[in-house]
Amino acid sequence: MSAPSFRRRTDAIATVVPLLPEQVRPYVGEVLERHPLVVRLARPRRTKLGDHRPPGRESAVHRISINTDLNPWAFLTTLLHEVAHATAWERHRDRRRRVRPHGREWQDAFAGLLEPLVAGALLPEDVAAAVAVSLARPRAATCSDRTLLLALRRYDEPRPGRVLVEELPPGAIFRLDDGRAFRAGRLLRSRRQCFECRSGREYRVHGLAQVEAVSGSVTGPRIGRS
Repeated sequence: MSAPSFRRRTDAIATVVPLLPEQVRPYVGEVLERHPLVVRLARPRRTKLGDHRPPGRESAVHRISINTDLNPWAFLTTLLHEVAHATAWERHRDRRRRVRPHGREWQDAFAGLLEPLVAGALLPEDVAAAVAVSLARPRAATCSDRTLLLALRRYDEPRPGRVLVEELPPGAIFRLDDGRAFRAGRLLRSRRQCFECRSGREYRVHGLAQVEAVSGSVTGPRIGRS
């Protein structure tokens, strides 16, 4: 094993372990010791919580990025989701071009990383229950699994005035963190049809996205732990 790979693993551990809940740090440290990878902390992204890039011309090791605005439990789940991509890639590198990004190979790797946390009672009860459901039918992304996402959201810092996009009545105006204002349209499964007030362009915003309500009555519960 080359010295550069070892340094990269050490950097990954130093980067992410302090951001995790204390009781899971030893386990995650052991996981990262087994996987040569680089972890980058990324600015918040609305379309994804994290991503994975396999070794290639730009890097000899796996690269992972994770949004910096995640609470510790969401950060943990996203990290293991992306490590599962690296695990599946390494296990099946002889046929990696035929492996689907979130197919059975990734599902098995993700389940293998999560199961010790559930078995060791290292997760809060509500998160453990949601993870157990997720393991039965893993989704392509944490943000696609409503049960798990809602459980993880309970550990976000309370943000007064924030609501979920799916709670807004049709026609309500809301604002994203970047300052853009939108008018809520129809619900479309997990996302909502929305129109930017300035340009009139249509966008699809995830129903569980937290936004600032500007006008229109909101009947659903607010975000934050009780």
